[in-house]
Amino acid sequence: MAKAEFHKNQRVYVEPVGTWAVIEQIKPHWVKDVPEPLRITYEVGLGRDFKAEELSAEARDETAEHALQENWRVQRAKNKWQTAEECAGHPFPGTFPVVITDNQDWGGWRTPGAEYDRNPDRVEFQAKVMASSLRLLGIAKRLYQNISRDSANASAELMELAKEAEQIIRYVEDRPAR
Repeated sequence: MAKAEFHKNQRVYVEPVGTWAVIEQIKPHWVKDVPEPLRITYEVGLGRDFKAEELSAEARDETAEHALQENWRVQRAKNKWQTAEECAGHPFPGTFPVVITDNQDWGGWRTPGAEYDRNPDRVEFQAKVMASSLRLLGIAKRLYQNISRDSANASAELMELAKEAEQIIRYVEDRPAR
């Protein structure tokens, strides 16, 4: 006997096609005088019905929740190729930003010196955005949770913001189940 493994409107990864889809319809296959369906297939809008073993449920990245507790920050690194006088037009002459994503102050993101020289204000902005991204993700999660809890009282604009927040959260956290 078969039991449904997925529910309607659930987002699943369709392995034979290699894409994400939403279950539109659950199709049980019944046999006379049997109390439960013999098998169940799922319609996901891709032209044919799929068996449960061809689909994978969303799996949240467990590291994503832990990552929100991390302390990403911008540190200044000394410019080894130019003196402070040679780059006096930079926002912080003689240094460049490094986004530290590790507790031991060594993992993270940095930009090549030539790229920094080309547009230092842009690189400074990128560093600030990256260092703030985990906090912004946390705000997006709280926004989505609060609005989805009380969607009847939310304005259309807030509902649209919640929908965008949900898309960002899914993009960051979703991965196919293995």
